[in-house]
Amino acid sequence: MTRWDLTAEEFKEAVLENIKNQFRRTIDQATKEQIFQAVALAVKDIIVDEWIETHKTYETKDPKTVYYLSMEFLMGRALGNSILNLRVYDVVKEVMDALDIDLNIIEDQEPDPGLGNGGLGRLAACFLDSLATLDYPAYGCGIRYRYGIFEQQIVDGYQVERPDEWLKNGNPFEIKREEYGVEVKFLGSVRVVKEPNGRDKFIHENYQSVRAVPYDIPIVGYNNYTVNTLRLWDAEAIRKFDLESFDRGEYHKAVEQENLAKTIVEVLYPNDNHYQGKELRLKQQYFFVSATVQQVLRKFKQKHTHIGLLPEKVVFHINDTHPSLAIPELMRLLLDEEGLEWDEAWALTTKTCAYTNHTIMSEALEKWPVELFSRLLPRIYMIVEEINRRFNHFLIKDYMVKKEHLHRMAIIADGDIRMAYMSIVGSYSVNGVARLHTEIIKQEVLKDFYQVYPNKFNSKTNGITQRRFLLLANPALATFITERIGSGWVTDLPQLKGLETYVDREEDQKLFMAIKQHNKERLADYIKEHEGINVDPHSIFDIQVKRLHEYKRQLMNILHVMYLYNQLKEHSDYDMVPRTFIFGAKAAPGYRRAKLIIKLINSVADVINNDPNIHHKIKVVFIENYCVSNAQIIFSAADVSEQISTASKEASGTGNMKFMLNGAVTLGTMDGANIEIVEEVGEENSFIFGMSSQEVIRFQHTGAYNPWDIYNKNKDIRKVLIQLINGYYMPDDPDLFREIYDALLDGEGQPPDPYYILKDFESYKEAQKKVDEAYRDKKRWAKMAMLNTANSGKFSSDRTIEQYATEIWGLQKTPVDIRK
Repeated sequence: MTRWDLTAEEFKEAVLENIKNQFRRTIDQATKEQIFQAVALAVKDIIVDEWIETHKTYETKDPKTVYYLSMEFLMGRALGNSILNLRVYDVVKEVMDALDIDLNIIEDQEPDPGLGNGGLGRLAACFLDSLATLDYPAYGCGIRYRYGIFEQQIVDGYQVERPDEWLKNGNPFEIKREEYGVEVKFLGSVRVVKEPNGRDKFIHENYQSVRAVPYDIPIVGYNNYTVNTLRLWDAEAIRKFDLESFDRGEYHKAVEQENLAKTIVEVLYPNDNHYQGKELRLKQQYFFVSATVQQVLRKFKQKHTHIGLLPEKVVFHINDTHPSLAIPELMRLLLDEEGLEWDEAWALTTKTCAYTNHTIMSEALEKWPVELFSRLLPRIYMIVEEINRRFNHFLIKDYMVKKEHLHRMAIIADGDIRMAYMSIVGSYSVNGVARLHTEIIKQEVLKDFYQVYPNKFNSKTNGITQRRFLLLANPALATFITERIGSGWVTDLPQLKGLETYVDREEDQKLFMAIKQHNKERLADYIKEHEGINVDPHSIFDIQVKRLHEYKRQLMNILHVMYLYNQLKEHSDYDMVPRTFIFGAKAAPGYRRAKLIIKLINSVADVINNDPNIHHKIKVVFIENYCVSNAQIIFSAADVSEQISTASKEASGTGNMKFMLNGAVTLGTMDGANIEIVEEVGEENSFIFGMSSQEVIRFQHTGAYNPWDIYNKNKDIRKVLIQLINGYYMPDDPDLFREIYDALLDGEGQPPDPYYILKDFESYKEAQKKVDEAYRDKKRWAKMAMLNTANSGKFSSDRTIEQYATEIWGLQKTPVDIRK
C-alpha cells in the first residue's frame, strides 16, 4: 500500500488481516487494544516503503547527516500524528466509521511513549518532525527506556511514582535492528603498551560490557516522501545466561550480565540522590552515546576510505550536556581504533560536534565526580584529562590566563568534571535557545568562554510543530484558519499573519470563541472523568502546565489562588469572573520541595473546591500524569497561559508557544521566549509583570533582597504565608508546609526566596486583575486571542530547524520521490 493510491477497501482489508493474523480473531471479537495494534500495523505498512526509499536516497546521494543526541524524546502518540502527516486521515476515518468503530477511542489505546519528561524532550520530538518535513537527513538517537520517567498518580494529594509500562503491549511502530548492535564497555582498567613505532597503545581490560541493540521508529514528514529515523538503543547481555554459575547454585551470578543490561535502560533519569543512582545515570549517558558514535563511524567507513571527510558527512548534535560524552568517545575511537594522532583527532572532533545549552542556572550545569567517572569510564577519563590539560595550556599560552584563574574555566576542578565546559571546548557551535537566554550565557553564566570563543556562540529560538499542536490537537481551529487563509500555514506558519484581516469581524470573533468554548467543554469532560471535579467551562481557564521546578513558580500561582480565596471569604461581594486554575506537572522523584508544592496545590484545591460559600467562583484542578496526549487537550482549551518563571531563569519555554498558537493570552514575566512572544503580538495583547532579568541578576549580585520587608508590610502576603503553617489547609498536620514558609523567608541555609516569589507577588496580583477586567469585554478578549494565534508564526520548529540546518549543521535538503 502507498499513501497516494490508498483506498478505503485496501486499508480495511489490511486491518482485518492484521486482526486475524496477529490475534486469531475477527473484528467483532477484537478488543480496542487489538484493533489499535491492527490499525497501527496497517499504517506502518504504508510508511515502510517510503522509509526504505528514504534511506536508499540517502545511500545514493550520500548527504551530510545530523545525529541528534538526546536523553529525551517526548514523542507523543504515533498513530494520529502518522496518519495526519501521511495525509490518509480521511481514508482511515472512513474505514473506522464503516466498521462502527470510533477512531478517537482507538487512538486512545496507544500509550504515550515514556521517552521524555519536559520541554527538552518535546523540543527534540518537534525537531525530528520538522527535519523530516523539510527533507533534511537526520537521525534522532536516544535510549529505549522500558519504563520511562514514571506514571504519576496523586494519592491523598501527594505525587506517587508508578512504573510507566508503555511497552507492555509492544510498540507496533518500532523495528529491531539486531545487525547494528555494538558492544559498550564499563569499569575495568587501561593498560598502556608501547608499539614498535613508539606510539602508546591503550588496552581496556577486565571490563564489564553490554550489547547495545537499536530499535528504529519512523519519523514521517508532512505531505512528502521523507521518513527519517528515531534510533533508540536497548541493552542486552553479551551472554544472557551463565549455565556454569547456575549449575553451581550461584543463581544471581548466572543472570548478572542480563540484570546489568536491564538496569541501564530501565528508567529515564534514575533518582541520583545516592551514589548508585549517579553511577546508573552516567552509565546511561555513555551507553547511548558510545553505541551511536560507534555505529555512525562504522557506517561512515563503509562508504568512505578517508577519515578526514568525517565533518563533511556527519554532525553530532549534543542536546544539553547529557550526551556530551560524544566528544571524548569520538576521540577514543579516532585515537585507539583509527590510529590518528591527537591533533588530527581533535581537529575532526571539534568540527563534527555541536552543542545546545538549555539552562541558565549555573547550579544545573552537569558535573560528575572524578572518582565515579574515572572508575566507570577509565579510558574516557584519560581522554578528558588530556583535553583539560591541553585546554589549560591553550588558555595560558594564547590568552595569558594566570594559573590561579584557570580554576574558573577548567574542565576538571574541585574533584568534578564540568560537562558544559567540555561541550563548549569540544564543539564548533554553542547555541542558546532564545535571544535573552543566549545573552545571559554570553554575559553571565559562560562569559569567560564567550570571551575566548566569541564566534562559537549563537542563538536559535526554540519552536514547536504546528502539525501536532494545532492541526492534530485542535482540528476545529485548524479548519477555521484554513477556510480563511488556505492550508499553506501547515508548513509555513508565518502565513497565520493573514488572520489579522479577520480579528475585528464580529462573526469571526464569535466563531473563534465558539471553537475555544467547545475545547473548554472537552477539557471539562476530561477533568470530570479523570479527576472527579466539576468545572465551569464558562469560567476563565487559567492554566500552568510544565515540569515542576521552583524557578517556574507554580508556588506563586497557588499562593495567589490562596489570596483570591481569602478575598472571597472576607468580602461577600468580591467581584471576580469565575476562574478555573488548572495545574499539570511532574516533579523529579528526588525533588522533595517540588513534591511538597504539588501536595500544597492539592490541599488548597480540597478546601476551595468543597466550599459552597464562594459560589464556585474559584476551582483548582491538578491534572494527574501530565503528558503529550492530555497536553493536546489542555493547550487548545486555555484562555490564560501562565508563563511566570523568575526573569533570567527560563531558557526559552515551548509551552508558551503552544498556548499562543491555540489562542491563549500570555500572563508572564519578560523571560525566555516570552520576550519574543510579546514582540510579535504586542504588550497590549499580553499581561506582563514582574522584575526584569537585569533586576533579578542585580539582586543576585548584591544580595540586597530581604523578603521579611515584604512580609512585614503586606498584610495579604502575610496572611497567605501564615496559612501555610497554621493548619488552614492541613489541619491534621499544621507543620507540613513549614519548609515552604521557611524557604521563602529564611532560606534554610540558602538565600531566602531565591526565585523572588514575594518580590513579584504584588505585580503578579495586579496583572491577574487586568486579566479579569479584559475578559469581561468579550470583543476585546476575542481579538486578543485571535491576534495571539495570528502572530505565532515565528515559533514554528520549521523555522528553528532551517536555522540549525543552514547556520550550524550545513545540511542540504535531500528530497525523496517514491513515485519515480
